[in-house]
Amino acid sequence: MSSNSSSWDVKEALSFFDAKVAPFEHLQTQKPLLPWLTDGQLALVLPVIAYWAFSLLFHVMDTFELAEKFRIHPSEEVQKRNKASRQEVLSEVLLQHVIQSVTGGAMLYFDPAPSTGFERRAMWELRQGLPSWVPSSAIYFGYMYGISLAKVFVGFCFVDSWQYWLHRLMHTNKTLYRKYHSRHHRLYVPYAYGALYNSPLEGFLLDTLGTGIAAILTRLTHREQALLFTFATLKTVDDHCGYALPWDPFQWIFPNNAVYHDIHHQQFGIKTNYAQPFFTIWDQLCGTKFHDLGNYEKAQRRITIDKYKQFLSEREAEKQARIKAGLGTKKEN
Repeated sequence: MSSNSSSWDVKEALSFFDAKVAPFEHLQTQKPLLPWLTDGQLALVLPVIAYWAFSLLFHVMDTFELAEKFRIHPSEEVQKRNKASRQEVLSEVLLQHVIQSVTGGAMLYFDPAPSTGFERRAMWELRQGLPSWVPSSAIYFGYMYGISLAKVFVGFCFVDSWQYWLHRLMHTNKTLYRKYHSRHHRLYVPYAYGALYNSPLEGFLLDTLGTGIAAILTRLTHREQALLFTFATLKTVDDHCGYALPWDPFQWIFPNNAVYHDIHHQQFGIKTNYAQPFFTIWDQLCGTKFHDLGNYEKAQRRITIDKYKQFLSEREAEKQARIKAGLGTKKEN
């Protein structure tokens, strides 16, 4: 009975496609997802909540040593190798979130209130222009959800391109690196809530401005912005988490993961692996992907934690052997 009722509900919801006359448009202000927060405000607040909630999860793992097997670097290296204290990192990230929220709030002030009531007419017009073999249900779900997902994906691609080229410029231009980007690289051993540890200007240009332009160019609605901003935030935190977790969906879906980005934070890989936060396509096209891991990756799409630790161990052993032989260390990339 429930199946028949569900089928009837779908047919009833799509019945306007069969109308001879276009459905009447009744524009009205769209109700927010949450009664106490507009969708625009949600797009500002949700990424910040996601950042600290996700970071807290990894911080608990760090503190109580819950997943040491999958930790990329031993915990003692955080204090030994990093040049920035946790308090400094915390204050810089909080400042970054203030700048991000103020900028987003200013953009939101000029945005019109989202409206609804035009969707049925738009879908009906699509129905008239498409072949009869295209199911009405496909038009409905494509219009209501498919277009949004496509816009968000284009936003992903824009953010990836923006961050690759600006990030690469920050490394190739010595002045920009010394004055701005070198601050982020004070964390040789990244950890989750240090993901947005940048100079304020770089943080604004790389993250706030990049995602803001992506939202404008793709004409994202506030709900679509919430999805893009929050997903990008979670992915950035995950890239800096310091763990290669086998059950982490971000690290399985994307080859650009915590191990991939950890290479960029090491002295031997600092001139490579610029791509972030989603794909590796620009590194591959431009020849900036770290190339010394071929024997460790084999046929895998991504390097595993065990293979990466083996690589680091062997590289350190070779370095110590050169020192003992009196040859010194070769200059890192």
